[in-house]
Amino acid sequence: MNMKRIAIAASILGIISGGVFGCTNASPDNNTATNTDTKPATNISAETKIATGNRKLRAVAFTVGDLSNPFFVVMGQAVEAEAKRIGGKDVNVIIASSAYDLNQQANQIENFTAANTDIIVLNAADKRGIKPVVERAKLAGRIVIAVDTGADGGVDATITTNNVQAGEVSCKYIADRLKGKGNVVIVNGPPVDSVIQRVSGCESVLSKYPDIKILSKNQNADGSRDGGLRVMTDLLTTFPKIDAVFAINDPSGVGAELAANQAQRKDFFIVGVDGAPEAITAIAAKNSLYAATATQNPRGMAEKAVQVGNDILNGKKPSNPTILIPVKLITKDNVSTEKGWQ
Repeated sequence: MNMKRIAIAASILGIISGGVFGCTNASPDNNTATNTDTKPATNISAETKIATGNRKLRAVAFTVGDLSNPFFVVMGQAVEAEAKRIGGKDVNVIIASSAYDLNQQANQIENFTAANTDIIVLNAADKRGIKPVVERAKLAGRIVIAVDTGADGGVDATITTNNVQAGEVSCKYIADRLKGKGNVVIVNGPPVDSVIQRVSGCESVLSKYPDIKILSKNQNADGSRDGGLRVMTDLLTTFPKIDAVFAINDPSGVGAELAANQAQRKDFFIVGVDGAPEAITAIAAKNSLYAATATQNPRGMAEKAVQVGNDILNGKKPSNPTILIPVKLITKDNVSTEKGWQ
């Protein structure tokens, strides 16, 4: 992480320490796709209904997977900015990293609930494991919005990238470039909904090509550059011939390229997911192995989460509680016109 990103992360962490407990592609025109197959959450208590309707936004809290990931730093910045745009500069905003630790995230939500937080924006570390604490938050009258990945427990709404689509478009690019034949490795990540869906989308596409072999798909790189370096180093040792790599996010993909450079391997290309600035830079570089990324919109997702939460606070529930944001594939052919989600 360069000094600029460290400064950004430090700024977000400053929000955490400043919070008082006592009181993450949209298309360029921000169109969204709604999943009409998902049923609305039903365990919204009577107390929750009483607590909402024509209220001023006072406090928003965001618990996120990992603030060392620039993607989540951007989401945190957007949550704060949108909350203050809606409710004014006095809105209390708390942003906390769970480090993908379920117990830590559960404690954070308990604290947010006890603090009478209006809206809890949740990037779940464990979709099923977080259910009991979400249910308690709901019973206490809190609005809970899942973002970037799903969460059980009766959340009021879920706003995510269309992660199945992200896996599909990424691996269709791989299949097309390989002309339907070759060896592929999947650099996997934390077992959260978004990652599982990306891998599922990728596998569904590659399964249509009998001459494409998936050599590995279960190695968890933790969604980080260090993890991508570690996992890809092992994969390069294990497999002498790799034609393409699908990384479930850009940090792990950048780590995979670093491993390839260290091993002096140039026999494959890498496709990731996120549209992170570092991936855009890598794709644009002449001799980079990074070929493409399915871009997300972390800022747009976070803003939408606060907007939907505020609507619910004022008695306006979304017609469908699951909102899917479509992705766009950035390649060397169109990277010169793309800025990603800086």
